[in-house]
Amino acid sequence: MTVPCTVVRLGVVDYMQGWDLQKRLAEQVKADDTAGWLLLLEHPHTYTFGRAGNAENLHLTEQELADLDAKVYWVDRGGDVTYHGPGQLVGYPIVDLHRWNEGPRWFVAALEAALIEALAVFGVAAETVEGRPGVWAGNEKLAAIGLHISQGVTTHGFALNVDPDLSYFEHIFSCGIADAGVTSISRLLGHPVGITEATDAVLAALTRHLRLEVREGSVDQMMAALPAV
Repeated sequence: MTVPCTVVRLGVVDYMQGWDLQKRLAEQVKADDTAGWLLLLEHPHTYTFGRAGNAENLHLTEQELADLDAKVYWVDRGGDVTYHGPGQLVGYPIVDLHRWNEGPRWFVAALEAALIEALAVFGVAAETVEGRPGVWAGNEKLAAIGLHISQGVTTHGFALNVDPDLSYFEHIFSCGIADAGVTSISRLLGHPVGITEATDAVLAALTRHLRLEVREGSVDQMMAALPAV
């Protein structure tokens, strides 16, 4: 069995615009159980807190945030604080878990396995760590995962550090973890890796692990599918 999924590559998208798109697409998926979406994109400099967020894990004043040209939002995904920015591949799968007859733990594990497989394409050895969601290289985090699930439909997703400015992570306890670092594919390899090649590797791995029937879609197709506001 494969699950139909329309993939839209959006480029750089404002965080709140991306969140609004997710919520509207989730309503479309709830109304049409044959629909499924995967948004692949980057965000401008943004810090987000999930439902388990602790404001003390962000170590910046409002002026310092302005100096960094970064915004802060509290959202409905799981987890604590994380950073999004250019050079980081963000994936938002908006799918109905009932299509697989599986639950959230299976879905998170499938995302992690797909990211690990994609990283291996670049010669990066990664793994999961018990009690710490996401994908790791030793004691450094390569990819964060945080979801919101309503009526079986997922929003939010994963963020893979391809070649971001890692200094932005120095201002947070990423995901609320104070005793671990953050890294990227480019840092581990010692040379820049592009978002496009990382996107292709991740999409291929997600297609296998989630058994997706991938359809490349356009922004116009996506906007036409959105429920009226």
